[in-house]
Amino acid sequence: MAAIANDWLEPLSVEFKKPYYKELYLKVQDEYRNHQVFPAPSDLFSAYELTELKNVKVVILGQDPYHEYGQAHGLCFSVKPGVQIPPSLENIYKELHDDLGLYIPNNGYLVKWAKQGVLLLNTVLTVRAHQANSHRGIGWETFTDATIRILNEQDRPIVFMLWGRPAQNKRDMLHNPKHLILTAPHPSPLSAYRGFFGCRHFSRANAFLRENHVEPIDWQIENI
Repeated sequence: MAAIANDWLEPLSVEFKKPYYKELYLKVQDEYRNHQVFPAPSDLFSAYELTELKNVKVVILGQDPYHEYGQAHGLCFSVKPGVQIPPSLENIYKELHDDLGLYIPNNGYLVKWAKQGVLLLNTVLTVRAHQANSHRGIGWETFTDATIRILNEQDRPIVFMLWGRPAQNKRDMLHNPKHLILTAPHPSPLSAYRGFFGCRHFSRANAFLRENHVEPIDWQIENI
């Protein structure tokens, strides 16, 4: 499996030494050996690799990776170039269009966001092919909760976008007054019309960053 090697390593190193992580590591290795698991092992910690802790400006929480072939590459809601844009991401793009006037791109590759400081973190980092939520409860949630606590403790303004009930359940972990917490229904077709559309999280995030003298995010994903 991939390893974390940047400035996330020090604050997360205590997690790697805990019994739950050893069990998680062995379980995930066994899953990769015996089943088709997404994302590829080399992409497991892509969210951490592409968005160093010191650079995090915005956190978007997903649930678990896409579970169909060729989709997941370690960033929540993102898919590789050439892969059909999933429905939830289509709705995110619609909200970006309505909120900021951005055009809807022809791809779902969100690496541009990650490189600007948008941590695209799933609360569970692996999944069996064709089995949504199949790795829920094996230990990833403890690891990503530790990540959220580390972010909460940062002495600088960070925006947290919590979409849907599982993400909003993390709200109690976020009590640093320097941060902005934005909540809305999930952008999936089942719930987007209950308040995700019109939430204006992207313009609100950028306004908050500007108010705090932080470079805002260029949310436009370009066509390929």
